[in-house]
Amino acid sequence: MLTRSIAHTIVKETSIRLNRNINIMNDSGIIIASRDVERIDDIHEGALHVLKTGQTLIISSNQSVSWKGSHPGINLPIVFHDKIVGVIGITGNPDEMADLGELVKMTTELMIKAEYMASQMEWKKRTKEMVIEELLKIHPSFDQIRRGLNLLGITLHRPYNSLVIQMAEGTITNHTIVEKIEKILGEKSGIVGFINTNRIFLAFSNQTEMMVNQRIREIYHALKKRQLTFRLAFSIPFDSLNRFSQSYQDCDLALAISDPSEEIISFADIELKVLIHQLNRYESERFYQRVMTKTLIKYADTLESFFKNNFNIQQTADELFIHRNTLIYRLKRIEEETGYNPKHFKDAITLQLAIWISHKMKN
Repeated sequence: MLTRSIAHTIVKETSIRLNRNINIMNDSGIIIASRDVERIDDIHEGALHVLKTGQTLIISSNQSVSWKGSHPGINLPIVFHDKIVGVIGITGNPDEMADLGELVKMTTELMIKAEYMASQMEWKKRTKEMVIEELLKIHPSFDQIRRGLNLLGITLHRPYNSLVIQMAEGTITNHTIVEKIEKILGEKSGIVGFINTNRIFLAFSNQTEMMVNQRIREIYHALKKRQLTFRLAFSIPFDSLNRFSQSYQDCDLALAISDPSEEIISFADIELKVLIHQLNRYESERFYQRVMTKTLIKYADTLESFFKNNFNIQQTADELFIHRNTLIYRLKRIEEETGYNPKHFKDAITLQLAIWISHKMKN
């Protein structure tokens, strides 16, 4: 974990501030960073002693000749995960540097720890992205998926659900967003990752429908609290890993054909509408031309609100900000001019299908 890059940064930052030469030696006693660049790649005998004993070595001016490649100063072990990974040496009068040496040692060990944690997070992030990429393939490699999940310590159990979050531009880092979602989801309950710049994919594992709905609400409110702009869609549950590709396509289509003002879309709620979008063009156009009239085009928003509110006159009027008598007049006019009564179930289905097909044709 003690790389030349970290060693160089430590030497650069501390040498300037302390106005002293600092050497960093690796676990073989080789100088890998120094203010005195000519000493880089030399063997430091004092460092070899520290690596062997695990103890701080102080070299006075009259002792330096006994230690090949060493100057007067203090040499301290760099410890990470209870293992000596290198040595830090500060050139100068040892009597002046006891406290200073410990401070530089502590700073070095903190930097190594931070670098390690960052590399671990990056490794986990890339592994999750690899697993998600494989899950979303039409013909996934289950061996690769299992290997990736084993490395992450995650096991996916059925039933599964997919969630897709389409993000707008935001000021929060992708890592922060994923970390927040993972905290809600739980370590062993699924896998989360960005699949492109603004889209997050989440695979739920072994969650009941009630649990999935609860987690989705928590994720929604957590992202809203961060003042993020987004829409999310979630799939119906399924029992096989090879269905993740289809479930993602379902969520993608749900986002594409639903009202842009809807922030949470359940594929189950719009599955009938999805079936309409999957009709071939000839069948769609034939039905559209037979049913859709200028009157239906004019009052399409009225009908959609009426159907969404389960034929409730007052709720529909309130949503449209019109008087209930105005709504009743519109519904009557639709019946007179088209022959379809929006308050009758069979006719309502015909009208709704015609409106959905009109949206499909516009798209």
